[in-house]
Amino acid sequence: MAGCNNQDGSAFDELLAEQPYAPLTDSLEKFPNNADLFYRRGILLYKNQNYPPAVADFKKAWELNKKEEYAAALSTVYMNGRTDSAILFLKQAIKILPQSIRLKLNLAEAYADKQDYHQALAVTDEILSAQPNQIDALILKSDLLDKLNDNNNSLKVLEQAYHLAPFDEDLCYNLAFKYAEQKNEKVLALCDSLQKADRLGKKGEPYYFKGLYFSNIGDGVKAISFFNHAILHDYYYLNAYIEKGKVYFNQNKYPEALKVFTLVSTISPDFPDAYFWMGKCQEALGKKNEARLNYQRAYGLDKTFAEAKEAAERLKD
Repeated sequence: MAGCNNQDGSAFDELLAEQPYAPLTDSLEKFPNNADLFYRRGILLYKNQNYPPAVADFKKAWELNKKEEYAAALSTVYMNGRTDSAILFLKQAIKILPQSIRLKLNLAEAYADKQDYHQALAVTDEILSAQPNQIDALILKSDLLDKLNDNNNSLKVLEQAYHLAPFDEDLCYNLAFKYAEQKNEKVLALCDSLQKADRLGKKGEPYYFKGLYFSNIGDGVKAISFFNHAILHDYYYLNAYIEKGKVYFNQNKYPEALKVFTLVSTISPDFPDAYFWMGKCQEALGKKNEARLNYQRAYGLDKTFAEAKEAAERLKD
């Protein structure tokens, strides 16, 4: 890969002579020390999932000019299956650019990918000690605390981020979900504000999170009402259907639940959760053969769906 810069013969020469890389490759023949040209070609290679030549181009750009964006790009490519390389490189790059928040965030994410959550937290804490209001670091720290099952502190950190960026929609949804899961009634006021902000009335999320909250506190009537509102605002909000069906299932209303999950399978035939819950309803109704087939369908669509596989095997006899 080190030779993949079109200067001294490379396994990637043929690729780099094709579109859309050819113009940049031609320019590099004229200006072989232009770091930005290597970087721009590396971006194109990365977008097209040509990772080895992208690594070579980003490495060359970094070698020529120690710019943060070059280091960030190289570490991002390394994260596609070479996490140890990403960590090693980022440690070296941070020594050169010690003020780079971006590189430190990438390092924390690399540690998180290795499931070294304590080391990742140490990096986020280092960032926050210098910049307490760094929102990306706060959000990442909240996620890491979740991984360590420290849900209370995770929520506190996310609330801190929310107060700094109350108009960040993804952040609001993440916070609303946490409130709902922890049966925290703050979700209601937060979702009220999200509903008011949705002037076009196309967002189902505020109603969905309210539904989750009421489902978690055992108020099935209100939960179903809010899930229905979520579906009215977004017909394809599959998780709202699933949660609505689960409320019926937990109330032992298996035929009603089965209708909901069957509808999901018609809206999205490749959604494994629909078949899994159809199977659970059919099993509860004594229809074991139909249940086994739907468990198998769920696992066939998602080979990581261990619960579906185990359920299908349980019903073989």
